[in-house]
Amino acid sequence: MLKDITIGQYIPGDTKVHNLDPRVKIIITFVFIASLFFINKYFAYIFVVAFIALALMISKIQMRYMFKGLKPLLAIIILTVALNIFMTEGEIIYTVWKLKVTKEGLYQAGFMALRLIFLITGASLLTLTTSPISLTDGIEKLLSPFRKIGVPAHEIAMLMIIALRFIPTLLEETDKIMKAQMARGADFESGNIIKRAKAMIPLLVPLFISAFRRADELALAMEARSYRGGENRTRMKQLKLELVDLGASLITAAFFGAILWSRYFV
Repeated sequence: MLKDITIGQYIPGDTKVHNLDPRVKIIITFVFIASLFFINKYFAYIFVVAFIALALMISKIQMRYMFKGLKPLLAIIILTVALNIFMTEGEIIYTVWKLKVTKEGLYQAGFMALRLIFLITGASLLTLTTSPISLTDGIEKLLSPFRKIGVPAHEIAMLMIIALRFIPTLLEETDKIMKAQMARGADFESGNIIKRAKAMIPLLVPLFISAFRRADELALAMEARSYRGGENRTRMKQLKLELVDLGASLITAAFFGAILWSRYFV
């Protein structure tokens, strides 16, 4: 299941989505996430599905791969659905012990489940189609106007991308440690949730040691290459807005406009 997590992974490609300016992709992702919180009707999700389907088709990312990335977060989605079903007041349609299932709860549960699924999908699309270097450059460029008030744009961008980049690495390391301990008789699958959680504790020490070792190796590598922060650094590839970036921005604006129309005028 750890290998199913797609956030932080990058799939190389030569599509129009891959070649978009990283700044444009970051802004599009934020607009997409913000639009999910403006939706208050089920039919508005038609626009979300169409937008994601268009992005997947152009980027040539398989739909199965996106659904695969939802598996590790299935427990969170189920918990969210359960809380909304049983904690929302309204017209009671069924009673289980002291828990009451309401019509409004079912409506809200489905609504929140779709919001979580699309939020994860949209965030995953950004990292799947953007290399860590491009993502770093894009974040730094977007934060650069704040340098005038003392915000370290380059350092913030570097920290964010290093953290994002090491998610797949740490997951892979966790999987290796789990397999090594299972080969020595450790049991991570039997018992209730509490027992499984306790069984995961022995993973923490070797995982933390591995993470600190990788951080030390990264620091030594940056030191050996005379890294001194973002001051006076140059880039081989300069970010330039192209016609395809304008087209993507117009499509996103139309999408966001459709969401606002569904909320305020329907």
